[in-house]
Amino acid sequence: MSDRRQETERKIASTLPSVDDLIKVLAKVRHQRPLVHAITNWVNAGDVANALYAIKARPVMTVAEEEVTDVVSKADALVLNMGTPSPERVASMIMAGRRAHDRGIPIVLDPVGAGLSHFRMAALNRLLAELTLSVIKGNQAEIGILAGAGGELRGVDAVAGPEDPGTAAKELAKRTKAIVVVTGERDLVLDEGRKVVLDNGHPLMSHMTGTGCMLDAMIAAFAACEKDIFLATVAAVAGFGIAGEQAAKKSIGPGTFKVALMDSLYSLTPEQIASGIRMM
Repeated sequence: MSDRRQETERKIASTLPSVDDLIKVLAKVRHQRPLVHAITNWVNAGDVANALYAIKARPVMTVAEEEVTDVVSKADALVLNMGTPSPERVASMIMAGRRAHDRGIPIVLDPVGAGLSHFRMAALNRLLAELTLSVIKGNQAEIGILAGAGGELRGVDAVAGPEDPGTAAKELAKRTKAIVVVTGERDLVLDEGRKVVLDNGHPLMSHMTGTGCMLDAMIAAFAACEKDIFLATVAAVAGFGIAGEQAAKKSIGPGTFKVALMDSLYSLTPEQIASGIRMM
């Protein structure tokens, strides 16, 4: 190995979070039991709530304009998921987001189906313009579209991303000052100065609806308990992927996998994280 390559690898390794620090975030969540207010995809709201309970966090799923401000005033983090938008839901997201900003709690945005319709794109542009987001998490197409680098969706599934997803994600991070997560066969987590690639997870995670929504909530719960939002996000993405791998060992298909995933999130151990994480 050349001296230059060795030096490059040393520099990359020095920027990676330590496994011990990642494990500590999970411990904080289980001890503090943060309240996560999730305005999420109604298709998967129950799964999101159960996933939060599985990691020892607490969910609240309020969407009504008449109470979102009161509810987010008591929450430790806020999730805004665009899976099933409506004018009323978008209005609630704006109200909740403003209150979350005033209180200084993390806001996680999932731009599900970015570019799928003019209404959805206009709503996302409004959220980006009016709110200060902590984390933006999407697939390659969604992140590419938000960054202006292009992408193609079939429904809400990515079928093509930008030519360079990392550059698109970094541009979005620079513009929004948020941590950006690009999910896929490998997951990318970055901000303006740091980048981590995680190679955990299992193909069955893409054969059931709701895994992305559950990950939104897990990121929010971790960010509620850890001041370093980048570290919290890496810990959540890694932990969720490892739980998916553990669940796949007990599954014969998507139905059994869904149940096993909840069990794996509930029983996730430091040893599983330490031995299973693939981070670069």
